[in-house]
Amino acid sequence: MNNIYGPIIRDGLWKNNPALVQLLGLCPLLAVSNTVINGLGLGLATILTLVASNGLVSLLRKQIPDEARLPVFVMIIASIVTIIELSMSAWFHELYLILGIFIPLIVTNCAITGRAEAFASRNPVGPALVDGFMMGLGFTVVLVLLGAMREIIGQGTLLSEAHLMFGESARHFTIILVDDYRGFLMALLPPGAFIGLGLIVALKNVIDARQATKQVIDIAAEPIPVS
Repeated sequence: MNNIYGPIIRDGLWKNNPALVQLLGLCPLLAVSNTVINGLGLGLATILTLVASNGLVSLLRKQIPDEARLPVFVMIIASIVTIIELSMSAWFHELYLILGIFIPLIVTNCAITGRAEAFASRNPVGPALVDGFMMGLGFTVVLVLLGAMREIIGQGTLLSEAHLMFGESARHFTIILVDDYRGFLMALLPPGAFIGLGLIVALKNVIDARQATKQVIDIAAEPIPVS
């Protein structure tokens, strides 16, 4: 089991992260990640979509003809997103209004269609569900991290408007990091999103390069067996 799910988990969170490596779904990622709560809301919707669509595609993979594969995948994803959109409108209406068009645009997220085609349609339900969850979690982590960076620099706060997701009791969750902070508008605008994402991608590349260098040094330091 470890051999099956280990690579799936590593791919979703790090090696093949849809936001940092595949660079897919960047439109909603850059547009709504101006606060932690906005990023978390879109991220959870994406996780639900990936898990449900991967599961259904895997279940139906033997019944779906090859020539109708992509249209069927899009119909499945669109149906799931519609259910999520209506549910958010009913239970998280204010957050739904803030996220706006980017909830239905999840249907066009290439990462979701790509996982359905590349993984779910070729694997059993268990691995497909795990793949969907880990890919969605990797995307959500980037959304939340980018949202935290932009919110801290742009507003001087963290977890602003948490009540939109967690209810009225969460109004006191807001952490004010700098009193009387005048804000930094660019961090909340699209240029701030591009710069923030670029820094996160650069940090990941640095970490990967250091790990690769360390592996080379470790291999070189291994003693040569004497025959």
